[in-house]
Amino acid sequence: MIPVEEARARLLAGLARKGTEWVALDDARGRVLAQDLIARRDQPPCAVSAMDGYAVRGADLAAPGAALRLIGRSVAGHGFDGEVAPGTTVRIFTGAPLPAGADAVALQEDATAEGDRITFAEAVAPGTFVRRQGLDFTTGSLALEAGAILGPLQLGLAATTGHAWLPVRRRPRAAILSTGDELVRPGETPGAAQIVSSNATTLAAMVQAWGGQPVDLGIVPDDREALAAAFAGLDDVDILLTSGGASVGEHDLVQEVATACGMKLDFWKIAMRPGKPLMVGSLGRTTMIGFPGNPVSSAVCAILFLRAALRTMLGLDPALPVRRLPLAGELGQNDRRQDYLRASLETLPDGAAAVRVTRRQDSSMFATLARADALVIRPPHAPPASPGELVEVILLPEVLGDLDRFPL
Repeated sequence: MIPVEEARARLLAGLARKGTEWVALDDARGRVLAQDLIARRDQPPCAVSAMDGYAVRGADLAAPGAALRLIGRSVAGHGFDGEVAPGTTVRIFTGAPLPAGADAVALQEDATAEGDRITFAEAVAPGTFVRRQGLDFTTGSLALEAGAILGPLQLGLAATTGHAWLPVRRRPRAAILSTGDELVRPGETPGAAQIVSSNATTLAAMVQAWGGQPVDLGIVPDDREALAAAFAGLDDVDILLTSGGASVGEHDLVQEVATACGMKLDFWKIAMRPGKPLMVGSLGRTTMIGFPGNPVSSAVCAILFLRAALRTMLGLDPALPVRRLPLAGELGQNDRRQDYLRASLETLPDGAAAVRVTRRQDSSMFATLARADALVIRPPHAPPASPGELVEVILLPEVLGDLDRFPL
């Protein structure tokens, strides 16, 4: 068995960053920006008013009580074509262009209109309530850095800076192959000795959440010829994810058949729990990750390895966000494997967050993982831990993109 960090490093060392493609702005949500995005215009494009009021010359309102002659209006999208000469003013509204000659805006609340005579109760200094040209950004300035994940706000900024098409990283294509005579698809009625396949559903959702494109290869029985056929024709796939058959039992055929098909095994068996039988190799130009069949083992391995692989191919930091939180209960001494324990978050009397490890940790109990908030990391040979002791924690909403699930 090899340590978790060594296994991650060896997996990521064989992965290349994906190339660039251009997509329409409306199709770019969740994609990773491949190049720096440069502003193509100034924002605002000219000096504009920050309030409703009157465009004035600051020199005319150096003292309270001044009166000016109204000569026009400036509204957003339709500025005033003339010039604000000494002794004159223009009615102006928020976002409207500041007329030539004006250098300030007086609030409408401080003005009294009598026909075209406007009297101002307050003095106004030059620059008051004026948004200068390029206040937000200027032509040629950096709008977004390469590597930015394009969410709603980033897309709005891209639109504002004048971009209708964006350069993004190509999404890694991840083929997902479930194996085992015991599996049926969701929605089908399993036989007496069968179960519903869930790992493919979980892995596909994770691939999508982490920026990849899942390709469902279906379920293959424990049959050498069927497996060999499934391993053929993977030239357009970046990574192959198999589920089940990664161990050494008589019916665990994935490693045997993949090797016969040309797979170069990098490593197999990791000093972790759950997920010890994880297998990593390469089949032609395709990276192959063989996940255990147990659903909890498969999901935990995906969080540790698949997420890092996809983020590496997208040019993102593959590191897991790890926090330190106090325990709400006790933990015994650990053995030579690194544990990832399902846990829930609790609020302590002082309002601080703590983590309580789920009592039963069997790797076949997927319901406990689906209801968990976190994974507590227990290093090999960790000594017993008492309530209040800080432990390293992976918050599942952070790594799965489900930030609405728990208020962080």
